[in-house]
Amino acid sequence: MGKYINDKIIPKIMAFINTKAIQALKDGMVYSMPLLIVGSIFLILANFPIAAVSNALAACGITDILNQAYGATFNISAMIAVIGIAYNYVKSEGFEPLSGGITALAIFLLLQPATVETAGGEVVGNVINKTWTAGQGMIGAIIIGLVVGFCYSWFLKKDIRIKMPAGVPAGVANAFSALIPAGAIVLGATVLHGVFSLGLHTTVMEAIYKVIQTPLQGMTDSLGGAILMCFAGPFLWMFGVHGSTIVGGIMSGLLQANSLANQAIIDSGLELTIANGGHIVTQQFYDQYINVTGAGLTIGLVIYMVAFAKSKQLKTLGRLEAVPAIFNINEPILFGIPVVMNPMLAVPFIAMPVIACIIQYAALATGICPLYSAIQVPWTCPPIISGFLIGGWRSALLQIVIFIVSFFVYLPFISRVDKMNLEAEAKAAEADDDEDW
Repeated sequence: MGKYINDKIIPKIMAFINTKAIQALKDGMVYSMPLLIVGSIFLILANFPIAAVSNALAACGITDILNQAYGATFNISAMIAVIGIAYNYVKSEGFEPLSGGITALAIFLLLQPATVETAGGEVVGNVINKTWTAGQGMIGAIIIGLVVGFCYSWFLKKDIRIKMPAGVPAGVANAFSALIPAGAIVLGATVLHGVFSLGLHTTVMEAIYKVIQTPLQGMTDSLGGAILMCFAGPFLWMFGVHGSTIVGGIMSGLLQANSLANQAIIDSGLELTIANGGHIVTQQFYDQYINVTGAGLTIGLVIYMVAFAKSKQLKTLGRLEAVPAIFNINEPILFGIPVVMNPMLAVPFIAMPVIACIIQYAALATGICPLYSAIQVPWTCPPIISGFLIGGWRSALLQIVIFIVSFFVYLPFISRVDKMNLEAEAKAAEADDDEDW
């Protein structure tokens, strides 16, 4: 079975993962993360958990200033994504990428609504609506980034561009080289916008949101979709593939869209509940409860190795991994025990994220723990602290419960490995004694 997976399944998965489109998506989405984390700080301050402080900030007008900073970071995440995805696609084709990213941004703005309606019913035009530059526009940004990246690269590969003579500064040459590709793409997008506007009385971005993004967000928000996502990461890791990066890169667009949709509910003045349209499966769901302490939730392994291991190998690895685990890094034990490609630990390593998924999903679905807003913390933020920041004491307690479960899930398997190591070390010591004689 393992040979079949290694020879037949994994190569096909890797062929898909290594396509230019998936690599551009994975690398392009990363550009929005710094602003989302920085924006989270302003969001926390603007909604400070102590009522007296929050009221004082609002009374002196500081809350509005903090919300301005939050809006300028969170609410342009789709704009950053469309630039980053097109940029990386064009870069992977070997061409100057920035012009491709700028072209994608222009198309992204062209294909979304350019008007907003006030509370009084007045239609205001010539605006960039932040509704579509954040969560609701995320899937549109992904599609546009990939399509523009492909089309822009196609023109350059076919050498359909204006060439400048040698000696012209690179910046000028690149600008002229982009004229024909950018012009053709903008013309095509304008025609497409006209068809949707005049023929369907909508915009391309609104159509993508209704037809594609909403169903996809519903799929990711289901228990089955969440389990599949949580299974895929450790499954790929078992065969030496960095499952966390791959699954996170592919899913981050939808997960961030769910997080931003939850924040939009809060911003509208409604309570963040499932009844009001809140999403269970968000970026925090994956980062802080499935990948926390590293892929496979290996904190259970670390606890055993530090406190209960008898073999020298596991004791030493436990001491080495104790600090990295606090910052969600577990490569030392993934390759040190090893966990990767180790059938003895495959079951708990793959099963634990799925178990954590089910526990967390149940806690959020039943209201035991609150749904997550858009607050995000760096992936290296220590657990318990991260849980408190994204959801308060109940979310922190949920992390503790999952860690306890992790210990008992790993216990029968790692204790067997420990026993085998101890026996091997005893035999090695006996062999050394015989050589001494």
